[in-house]
Parts: sequence; C-alpha cells; structure tokens
Amino acid sequence: MTDESQRPIVVKKIKKGGHGHHGGAWKIAYADFVTAMMAFFLLMWLLGSASQGTLNGISEYFKTPLKVALAGGAGAGDATSVIKGGGNDITKQAGQVNKAGARQVEIMQKQQEQARLNELQQKIQQTIDNSVLLKEYKNQLKLEMTPEGLKIQIVDEQNRPMFDSGSSRMLPHTRALLQQLATDLNQLPNRISISGHTDATPFSGGQGGYSNWELSADRANTARRELIAGGLSESKIIRVVGLASAIPLIKSNVFSPENRRITIVVLNKEAEISILNDGFKPQMNQEVIGGPADGQPAGSQPSASP
Repeated sequence: MTDESQRPIVVKKIKKGGHGHHGGAWKIAYADFVTAMMAFFLLMWLLGSASQGTLNGISEYFKTPLKVALAGGAGAGDATSVIKGGGNDITKQAGQVNKAGARQVEIMQKQQEQARLNELQQKIQQTIDNSVLLKEYKNQLKLEMTPEGLKIQIVDEQNRPMFDSGSSRMLPHTRALLQQLATDLNQLPNRISISGHTDATPFSGGQGGYSNWELSADRANTARRELIAGGLSESKIIRVVGLASAIPLIKSNVFSPENRRITIVVLNKEAEISILNDGFKPQMNQEVIGGPADGQPAGSQPSASP
C-alpha cells in the first residue's frame, strides 16, 4: 500500500491577466505624438521665416526632384553659373526685396530731405534779415513747409506791387529778391515749381480777350526767367503755371492785394515724381506755360486791376 505522505504536492497558480491601461504602451504612443507635433511646428516656423525665393526652390524640388542630382548644386534654386555662388537665383522673382529694410531706407531718406528743406528755409530767412536791400521787403516774403515741400510766396502789398499794373513787367525790387533766392535755391538738388496768382478783379476785355489767366501765366514765366538770370539751373524747373484767382491766399477777400503773388515750391522727391508721372491733378484750368518773351505780349492788354 502506497504511503500517502510520499506523494508529491502539486501547487497550481492562477495567473491573472493585467489591464492594458496599467502598462507602458500608451507612453510610447504619446511620445510619438509629441515628437510629431514638435516636428510640425518646427516645419511651420521654418516655412514662415524662409524667403519667397527659398519657398519657390522647395516647390521646384518636389516638382522635379532629379534636378539637383542631374545639374548639381546645393538646391533647385542654385544658379547655373560656372563660378560657385555666381549668377542670379532662378527662383527669385522680380521685385522681391526686403520690404522692412526698404521701408526703413525710405524713411531715412525722407528725414534727410526734410532736414535739408528746413535748413534752406532758415538760410533764406537769414539772407533776407541780413540784407539791407531786401530787409524792407521782409513782410512780402512768406515761407511755409507743405506736403509738397518748401513753399516760398512773394506777395503784393497795397503800395508795393511786384509788377506794373496789369502787366508782367517786373519791378526792380522783385528782380533783386528773385535773384537772391536763385543763389540759395541752387544749393539743393531739389527741383522747383513756379505758379502765378492774381486777385479776382477781372479784365475789362471780357472772356475772349487777355485775362487773369494769361496775366498770371506770364508773370510766373517772368519769375522763371529772372531766377535763371540769377544763376538757377534751368533744368531744376519742372513746372510753370498760371492759376489766376483760382486759389486766393486771402479767401475772405478775393480782391486783396496779397492774392497777387508768385509761389515757388522747392519740391520734395515724392512731389517731383508725382508731377513727372502726371499724377498731380491741376486745379481749375491750370496750364503749362511755354510763355512769350519779355516785351512780346500774348495779346492785347486792356485796362485791368494790378
């Protein structure tokens, strides 16, 4: 009979299965997700900071991926020049510039130009103040900084006109003033616009005869010739116009003597380009003057207001 005490004891262990969320598989998936997001944001940052030419080069690479392998170079945008780095980038489009840098340069240039115009204004004022001949005409000279540039206006006074009454014949003190201005204006590269103005008193000849339009144009052209006689370079003048009484200086009294004036504008670059591109819209029937010579009137000159 077998001894029961000698029979081996078998211990059965039941292994229970663990739940998935207690394991580490989710950590690996999460790490992969975070890595992918970091790569995505890095790609977005690189694309946002790349120039348009670089982006075009990347686009060309994916369109023709064998180009670099066949043609050589560091990328699809490489020049085909024999000299490394030479030639133009074929992916760079015309007009592609650093806009922020260009804007900064433009602002600096405008500031420098404004400083030169301010200096010219002070110099002209000092010239008038220090001149024995011109000091007594100080009240007839008005200096003003405008969006177009430095505006210099020489106006009539009741007992001291610039021209003979109803004529473009300039009086001696006006000649002296313009010739002095020519010396100062010639020191800057800025170009110049000249306009003539009258008061609203009409000529008695009516619409068909010589009018304030012709008179203001002739006076502006006489001022142009006098500036050139004083030494101003003729190429600096780009506009000579007659405006009659269309833009009165004294709006409350269109018959005031001060409305009879010559206006000289030392143009800033923006205003000059606008005029040369025909972007400046003339007021009323503003006309460009070729102008008759002194002593050769454009027509009969009936009696008129000064």
